[in-house]
Amino acid sequence: MKKIIVQKFGGTSVADTDKIKNVARLVIREKELGNDVVVVVSAMGHTTDHLVKLAHDINPNPSARELDMLMSTGECVSMSLLTMAIQACGYKAISYNAAQIGIITENVHTKARIIDIKTDKLRESLDEGNIIIIAGFQSVTEDGEITTLGRGGSDTSAVAIASALNAERCDIYTDVEGVYTTDPRIVPNASKLDEISYEEMLELAHAGANVLHPRSVETAKHSAVPLRVRSSFKCEDMGTLILGVEKMEINKPVAGVAVDLSQVRVVVCDIPDTPGEAATLFSSLAKENISVDMIIQSYARKVSNTNDIAFTINKEDLDKTKSILDVVVKDLGAKEVSFDENIAKISIIGAGMIDRPGIASTMFRTLAENNINIRMISTSEIKISCLIDKENSQNAIKSLHEVFNLGCDTIADVKGTLPDV
Repeated sequence: MKKIIVQKFGGTSVADTDKIKNVARLVIREKELGNDVVVVVSAMGHTTDHLVKLAHDINPNPSARELDMLMSTGECVSMSLLTMAIQACGYKAISYNAAQIGIITENVHTKARIIDIKTDKLRESLDEGNIIIIAGFQSVTEDGEITTLGRGGSDTSAVAIASALNAERCDIYTDVEGVYTTDPRIVPNASKLDEISYEEMLELAHAGANVLHPRSVETAKHSAVPLRVRSSFKCEDMGTLILGVEKMEINKPVAGVAVDLSQVRVVVCDIPDTPGEAATLFSSLAKENISVDMIIQSYARKVSNTNDIAFTINKEDLDKTKSILDVVVKDLGAKEVSFDENIAKISIIGAGMIDRPGIASTMFRTLAENNINIRMISTSEIKISCLIDKENSQNAIKSLHEVFNLGCDTIADVKGTLPDV
């Protein structure tokens, strides 16, 4: 029985017809190795951004359903063109959109989660000798409504399909050569990692590293699908392998430094210090599919018996959050709400941090020595995140990358280091 290899190509990898022809060669090369190949593609270049702009030019507040109908068209273009390119080389290929094969999600628009993938048609097509090309990012509900998986959702499509087909591995092709210890545009001697654990990659993705979408890493970890991040333009480079931490030999406590500039700090002031207030606040956000990251609640003030709750959200949810809090704050009897967009979340990540004392103190001391004030802190077993002023973000990254000795002797090739997801 042939091994199944799933390949995913992002927007910059299929940005024009020449690049699509290059992708066709990479796909055919994998087929020539004797494997069955399933390919997932993103929309060409900045197509999705263009479609979103068109929508908002027409209607400043477009419905989520119609946005999904519009945005799902981009991947169909690159899917069909790549199939034609492979066929032009004399190989059997066929394309499918999500509805044709059955990528089923919950009934949520713009941020849907996959609940099932039908594989019968895929296996039949592979048995017929076809290379299969699938439109990423898009999906359907059980009753046939078009949904999308959120920005970067093509990564999730690819990993979920690899899991459903019990694939040998899933190769994520992008315009960078792998996963780096930090952004090479900021730190030129950032090191490319030969391997990294699911756990570390997941924390890096949540912390702002845009190489892989967090949900794709979650899916890969849950299904134990080996992932490899590779360059579409340097096919001889094996990139970075992502696998279980139990299979790794950990040499350094910190694997990477990440920055997230897409966060907004929200502070709800003078909330009555009574049971259930925090639950009411965060339940109202959860109902609208707004994810909250860092959370801090202050000690209750003895005189007023109130406290403050600070948390962070993604900028794309800011307007919706403001509308929700306009109502909820009054219901809670809170005094006011403030929003701060001038922040950055700096994180260090490493499976080797577990039971390794001194990592947090080194991070805090390094920031202090660079006169960088910490506004919020959150931790997990393998991550420490600090909220700082945005203007200090690059200095923080460079300083932390150096103090944890993450650099390499050679300067990274920073051409094309904007990852496409």
